[in-house]
Amino acid sequence: MEQRIPIMSKTLIVLCGPAGSGKSTFAAQHFTPTQIVSSDVCRALISDNERNFHINRDTFDLFHLIIQKRLKLGRLTVADSTALYPFARTPLLEMAKQAEFHTCLLAFNVPFAVCTSRAGQRARQVPIDVIANHCDLLQDTRQDMHHEPWDQIHELGEDVTGVQFVRPNGSRIPMRRKT
Repeated sequence: MEQRIPIMSKTLIVLCGPAGSGKSTFAAQHFTPTQIVSSDVCRALISDNERNFHINRDTFDLFHLIIQKRLKLGRLTVADSTALYPFARTPLLEMAKQAEFHTCLLAFNVPFAVCTSRAGQRARQVPIDVIANHCDLLQDTRQDMHHEPWDQIHELGEDVTGVQFVRPNGSRIPMRRKT
């Protein structure tokens, strides 16, 4: 099913969903690597280990700093983290507001079985209980997000092949070219 999402050039796109829901894969298919700010990459940059959750404070300090710098320069930015808690989404909304950016929340509502299957195919394993918790949190997020000041909210399922980003006038934004 085709889904057209209008995006202004000055937009902060926040990806939200459980581990294994396809957020990072989706981002890599639609955006350039420099447009994507990934919490996993920030964690790896600091500790050489994207699974080192003992440094989450430092990880998200760097994550937010990079996003702030991109917004200050007027650059389209994609925040790639689970963003399942309101306390994770609130500073992103505040940064966008301060930078006079539009906001777009993409919530990946993907079944638990699909998330665990995808996560099981990765080199870095996410425990099943963590994925189950993420899926539960997503249900809370799906209610909370409509009470948060997002300019746009879109729910995506497991099949995102029909998603297209378009300019406000409706013209299609070309997808990232695969190398």
